[in-house]
Amino acid sequence: MRKALSSLLLLGLLVPFAQAEQKLSPSEAKQHIGEHAIVCGLVASTRYAQRSRGQPTFLNLDKPYPNQIFTVLIWGDDRAKFGPLNSKYMNKKICVSGDVKEYKGEPEIIATDPSQIKEQ
Repeated sequence: MRKALSSLLLLGLLVPFAQAEQKLSPSEAKQHIGEHAIVCGLVASTRYAQRSRGQPTFLNLDKPYPNQIFTVLIWGDDRAKFGPLNSKYMNKKICVSGDVKEYKGEPEIIATDPSQIKEQ
């Protein structure tokens, strides 16, 4: 009985974790706002908005800006941790993990640490 209860408890803890780490395509991410996920796609364009507030860098997946499907956002305060973002990720397939958020109707993940982005 204890073994069965322990197994059920463990399964109950692992199932939500496994669901939280699901791999999504950029087009699927829109249906997962508010969830923790891994989104994988091709970096179709990058932009460093050096003169904008917060100095954001945008990695746009599957389609270039302004038709991007999904965006990885890296704020200027975190940019140095990632190295040369434009040359590092442009035209490469990546997976980014984090909380899927919505900005102006489009899904994004804010990356604060390089460990969130993996090349495929």
